[in-house]
Amino acid sequence: MKKSIYLSVLILFILNSSIAQNKVEVAFLAKFKITNTSVRAIEVINENTLWFAGSGGKYGRIINEKLEIDSISHEGKFPEFRSIGYNGTAIFLLSIENPALIYKIDPSAPLGQYELVYQESHKKVFYDTLTFFDQDKGIAMGDPTDECLSILLTNDGGNNWTKIPCEQLPQIAEGEAAFAASNTNIATFKKNAWIVTGGAKARVFKTHNFGKNWNVVETPIIQGGKMTGIFSTDFYDNNTGIIMGGDWENKKSGKASKAVTDNGGASWTLIADGELPGYISCVQFIPKGKGKRIMAVSTEGMYLSNDMAKTWKKIEEKGYYSLRFINEETAWLSTHEKIVKIKLQ
Repeated sequence: MKKSIYLSVLILFILNSSIAQNKVEVAFLAKFKITNTSVRAIEVINENTLWFAGSGGKYGRIINEKLEIDSISHEGKFPEFRSIGYNGTAIFLLSIENPALIYKIDPSAPLGQYELVYQESHKKVFYDTLTFFDQDKGIAMGDPTDECLSILLTNDGGNNWTKIPCEQLPQIAEGEAAFAASNTNIATFKKNAWIVTGGAKARVFKTHNFGKNWNVVETPIIQGGKMTGIFSTDFYDNNTGIIMGGDWENKKSGKASKAVTDNGGASWTLIADGELPGYISCVQFIPKGKGKRIMAVSTEGMYLSNDMAKTWKKIEEKGYYSLRFINEETAWLSTHEKIVKIKLQ
C-alpha cells in the first residue's frame, strides 16, 4: 500500500514537472509603432540594438528602447525593403522589385547616410533575402530572371556584388520561385548555405563552399500551387535544420507544411504532418536549445516546440511576419506597422 502511494505521488510529481516545463508564457517587454510600414526584415546587432527595414523605403533602428526611423528614395520612388543583413561592420538593405537595390549603411553614423552598392534592372527582378556568412562573404537570392535562381555573392564585405551565371547553378522549374516573407529564405552555417523555394516546386538549394558549387534536393513540403511551398528555413548546426511554410491560401492546414533534416539537408522528413501550425512565414531555432527548441510565427500566431518540431504549442494569438532571438529568452518580432520585444517565461 505504501509502495502504491509512493508511486502515485512520484507519477503526479513527474506529470506536474512536465506540465511546468512545457508551460510557456509570452511577456511583452516593448512595443514600437512603425506607421504606414510593413516590416518583414529585422536584424539583431547586440542585446541593445535592432535594425529593421520595411515598405515605403523606411528603415531604422532601436537602440536602448529608443526608436529612430528614416527613409530612402531612388529616382523619385520609395523601394520596398524585405531583406536586411549585417556582417559585423555594416548594415545592408535589399529591395525587392525592379530595379533591385542594395544599400550599405554605417551603423555608427546618423540615419540618412547610405551608399548604393548594387543595382539590377530587369522586368522579372524580385529579390527575397540577404545575409552574410562572415564579415567578408555574403549572399542574396531572388526569383529567376532566366533559367535559374538569382543569386548574388560578395567577397569584399558587401562593397561589390556579383550575380552567379545560370551555367553554375541548378536549373529552376517553371513556376518555382521564393517568398519574401521574413528574410529567411536563406540559412547559413560556416561555409554552408541553404536556399528554399516554393510554387511549382518546394526544394532546397545547398552550397558547402560559400556559393561556389550548388546542388538541389527535393522536399516533401506541399507544392504545385502558386502560394505553396517553403517560406522559411533555419539551421542549428551543419546537420540539424528545419523548413516550414505550407499553403498561404489555406493557412489553417498543417498538411505537409514542415520538415526536418539531420544530415545537412541531404534529405528531409515531414514532421507533425496535418497538425498545427499550418502556414508559417518564419522559423528560428532558440539559442542554446540543443537543436530541439524552435519558435515559429505567421499571421496565424506564435508557436513553440521543445522536441525538434514533433509537437507544437500555440503560445500567442497575435500574428507576426518575422522573428529573431537576442538570447534563449528574449526575441524581437515584426509585423505590419509594429515591432515588439518579448520574453519567454
